[in-house]
Amino acid sequence: MFNIALFGAGRIGQVHAVNIAKHPKTTLYSIIDPYLEGAKKISEEYGAKIQEIDEAMSDPNVHAVCICSATHTHADLIEMAAQHGKVIFCEKPIDLDISRVRDCLATVRQHGVPMMVGFNRRYDPQFRTVKNQLNAGVIGQPESLVITSRDPSPPPAEYTKVSGGMFRDMTIHDLDMARFIMGEDPVSITAHGSCMVDPAIGEAGDIDTAVLVLNFPSGAIATINNSRRSGYGYDQRLELHGSKGLLQAHNVKENLVQHWGEEGCVAAKPQHFFLERYEAAYVAEWQDFVDVLEGQEPECGGADGEYALVLADAALESMKQGKTIKL
Repeated sequence: MFNIALFGAGRIGQVHAVNIAKHPKTTLYSIIDPYLEGAKKISEEYGAKIQEIDEAMSDPNVHAVCICSATHTHADLIEMAAQHGKVIFCEKPIDLDISRVRDCLATVRQHGVPMMVGFNRRYDPQFRTVKNQLNAGVIGQPESLVITSRDPSPPPAEYTKVSGGMFRDMTIHDLDMARFIMGEDPVSITAHGSCMVDPAIGEAGDIDTAVLVLNFPSGAIATINNSRRSGYGYDQRLELHGSKGLLQAHNVKENLVQHWGEEGCVAAKPQHFFLERYEAAYVAEWQDFVDVLEGQEPECGGADGEYALVLADAALESMKQGKTIKL
């Protein structure tokens, strides 16, 4: 059994707490969160200790850390864990500043500890099937990829002050997905954005609607469509066109029942938010981390977290300057 110290008792921390406790090879050993009410709830539910940061890091019984705390704490916790020889799982992003990310990853390399970054969409069964069929040659050479990602409703405008903005917070998932699906790094990026959903988001200096185009060395093109609003649920789709055909991953719906009548067809909406939509992805992601604990190389490591932020920063630069950014 691997003992896991969980940093952060918030929404995503609760998701990981369930999967850590359910997995036959991991134990939720301790929970670390300055807000004791949330920590106590998880502690009581799973029989985990409540620890302070230094206590957990220096505890020889802790084999690995799962970092789900506030974004601004990630890099410091990663460095502490590396210095104490703990295997590291960290939710995205590593940090919002690329220089801080690179300093952090240098510390991880110096201490030689495995590290995995939580881009959960790589592990979604629908998207994974697209990737596997592409690798199997089902549609030949990939030529164009379209990723659609729309949230059901926008976050509070105040959130933009701590999130790093739409590209670093939301689009970063799709940027990583484009690299993952295509199997190569883009050579340029062009981004357009506007504020169409909530004027307060624009007043805070952010956007809520965007289209991005990525060009790859092979000549393939990826297009990303983002919105902070969808009136019909959490819109998560992917379409990959190749030289021999097309692969599509549609939305996962609340149910698969269709009602056909005189006025046409009525079907269920997509699942409401990421907790439902990506439930299976989080389970598969944790299994991958257990494989890392057992000695395998992480599929999504620190370099992937770094590169996703590079792309998000380039997208922001492209939008501000109104031109394509070479990578």
